[in-house]
Amino acid sequence: MKKKTNIKGIVILIAVIVVIIAGVLVINHLCDNRFLTVSNWLLIVAGAAVPTFTAWGLSFLFAASVTDFSIGAIVILGGTMAGTLGNIMGIPGVIIGGLSVGIALTLINFLIFNITKIPSWIAGMGMTLIYECAGVVYSNTRLAHGKQVVQLENQYRALGMSPWIYVVLVIGVVIAYILYNKTSIGVNIRAVGNNRHVAKQMGIPIVKTLILCGVIAGFFFGCSCFLNESYAGRSIAASGLTSISSIFQSLAAVLLAQVMQKKINIVFAIPIATILITAIFNAQTQLGVQSGTWQQVVLGAIVIIFGVIAQRGTKGVVK
Repeated sequence: MKKKTNIKGIVILIAVIVVIIAGVLVINHLCDNRFLTVSNWLLIVAGAAVPTFTAWGLSFLFAASVTDFSIGAIVILGGTMAGTLGNIMGIPGVIIGGLSVGIALTLINFLIFNITKIPSWIAGMGMTLIYECAGVVYSNTRLAHGKQVVQLENQYRALGMSPWIYVVLVIGVVIAYILYNKTSIGVNIRAVGNNRHVAKQMGIPIVKTLILCGVIAGFFFGCSCFLNESYAGRSIAASGLTSISSIFQSLAAVLLAQVMQKKINIVFAIPIATILITAIFNAQTQLGVQSGTWQQVVLGAIVIIFGVIAQRGTKGVVK
């Protein structure tokens, strides 16, 4: 019986691979053979770097059973700080600015979650509005004084360019894998997320574990901050919860990675997922699909489909 199941699984896997290859070839033909070029795929991988780091941070939050919608606003604020310090201190300032804001604000969120006992998704919505407001006030203040919204000077944008963006991505994979799979804190975070009562009975310090989870997730969000500023050159302030939409691609990647993690470790599955999703947007752009319209429809559909598949077989309430 087991042998038949294995054969069936192999057949399904082969069928999926064949369908993917056929689809890619069709897309490449429709794009006048521009889709499968080396330069285009280097562009896709570079474009996937920021959502990959954000998705790694989200994976730690989800492992701890925490839902926080303020991440997009944190990345915007962190990018602004990375640009400000970067123009003063150079590349070290870019890194320090992004990491300090990413870690500090995520840690503040976790402290609020633990002190107030408010569900993380509710508190996260409130913090989103606060962080968005801070970004808008700062931008308006600069404009009122005749200054531009922070633009990182080109000579300090190396981390968002080839080859350094690929180097940072590889370093991120190593750090994420070690923290998630090879450390006691990674095990403790997953234990707390699965069942806090059981984790407490096992002697795991719940509050300390959650605080450390916030620090780790904040580190990856901080990397998203300085990478985004280095890649795009500037971070545009958002308001009215619109910053939430900026994490949808990362959210879709985590959901797809959860589907893949039965075969692939989630840390490796996440960059695969972000590259795949980025490739889908790249193909749409080459086919003339306008961004902000049908591309967002496709992203919304991806989130729903991957979410349904990821939660398939889950019983009870899904957080």
